[in-house]
Amino acid sequence: MTRKMRAAVIAGPGRLEIDEVAVAAPGRGQVLVRVEYCGVCGTDLHNTLDGWGVIGAIGGHEWSGRIAATGEEVTGLAEGELVVGGPPWCGVCEWCRIGRSSLCVADPIRTGTPGHSAIPNQGAFAEYLLARADTVHQVPEGLDARTAALSEPLAVALHGLTAAALPDPLAATRILVSGAGPLGLLVIAALAQRGAESVVVAEPTPPRRATALRAGAATALTPSELPDVPALPTQTSPDGFDVVFETSGAAVAISTGLGLLRPTGRLVLLGTGAMSVRLDAIRILLNELVVTGAYCYDDTGIDDALTLLASGRLPIEDLLTPDAVGLDGLLDAMNRLKIGEIPRKVLVRP
Repeated sequence: MTRKMRAAVIAGPGRLEIDEVAVAAPGRGQVLVRVEYCGVCGTDLHNTLDGWGVIGAIGGHEWSGRIAATGEEVTGLAEGELVVGGPPWCGVCEWCRIGRSSLCVADPIRTGTPGHSAIPNQGAFAEYLLARADTVHQVPEGLDARTAALSEPLAVALHGLTAAALPDPLAATRILVSGAGPLGLLVIAALAQRGAESVVVAEPTPPRRATALRAGAATALTPSELPDVPALPTQTSPDGFDVVFETSGAAVAISTGLGLLRPTGRLVLLGTGAMSVRLDAIRILLNELVVTGAYCYDDTGIDDALTLLASGRLPIEDLLTPDAVGLDGLLDAMNRLKIGEIPRKVLVRP
């Protein structure tokens, strides 16, 4: 008799159905994970609410869980062990070989099969997940499953810091974080623990501005309170920034961030959403600005994130909602996240 599990299945734009689906048995080199927690990512919002996702797909890739069963040729992982997921990079393409695995040709986004599981389009908004054994990461002793579920989005934030080519020391660097949603908060917290003292956050919703200050921002403004973008590309704002981290994915925030950079400044794009943006090319040229994306993680990103989470240096309770939601509450939580009503990372406990 086929074993069944509950899962949140995309049924159309803005629709989730909680269905009973089959639990897959682990094959060679695979592990079956009982999901403890799974974070809700901005990509999950786009896939579910905006119609980006595949009908019938199960979302969720920011998970922690315990090994429930192992397939043949799996070593070093025991049943009951707490693990988190990482991407199924190939390890052999030109990008993996030069230490740029976030550009791996086998990355799920590039192959059109989003998700970090062994079954395409079947993620961790479910009771169980099938994963390649070589993609899971063991959780350090003493780190709980709830906190460990932050490892994937924290790894994204840390990759953004790498892309920013930040100076050392960092204290005097003027930094703008555009958007104080869950990813923006992780960027702010990571910057604070690295010594940044002049982080300004631009965020329209009051709860998120308040949370950003607790997470480590020095100043929290509404977007309208930011300095004016100079009218001419030959001019730069006296209150401009050395680095802008754009985490909202909003087109207007991207163009504003670029306009507020000081000469040689760097705009790091982390947020998804904007499909087409007008950038002031002559401003980039005259001020020798850098615009870069930051997709996925550093090669050691998941383990780096686990180490930082285990250190106790991050304000976890300012980054996570106090209570997890069940699968039945997932769609409501997504809608509340989209409008900024929930300031912190939402965790699902399937």
